[in-house]
Amino acid sequence: MPFAAYIWLALLIVFGIVEAATAALTSIWFAAGALAATAAALLGGPLWLQILLFLVVSAAALAVTRPLVRRYVDSRKVPTNVGRLMGQTARVTEDIDNIAGTGTVYIDGKTWSARSADGMLIAKDTLIRVERIEGVKLIVKKEEVFHAAAR
Repeated sequence: MPFAAYIWLALLIVFGIVEAATAALTSIWFAAGALAATAAALLGGPLWLQILLFLVVSAAALAVTRPLVRRYVDSRKVPTNVGRLMGQTARVTEDIDNIAGTGTVYIDGKTWSARSADGMLIAKDTLIRVERIEGVKLIVKKEEVFHAAAR
């Protein structure tokens, strides 16, 4: 067996181990390319042909299977509605005090723990705007109220 065939076979095994050790498809395409290069080496093909086959088969396998895999993986994701809270207005139901670690707001039919984005105390019944979400806490800022007469 030619020496190059051992190298391609070793690469095939390494790519297979990497694939088996990861949760996502990461190297299966290269394993297919290494298999084609191994076959070329066993049939006595020159090194340039082995390398070319490795690259072409790997790229073709990636091009053919990646969109199918991406569609399958993306279809299993469960979308959440938390993102829609961003920028929304809510009412404070418990004083927000970052130092004391207290504060809640009522928004979208649920009560959320909240913290002030700028560290200021925000009193109960104040309107706030959701700036961002950190874990299970809303980071909020006092809502700026503009009156038509003030313009």
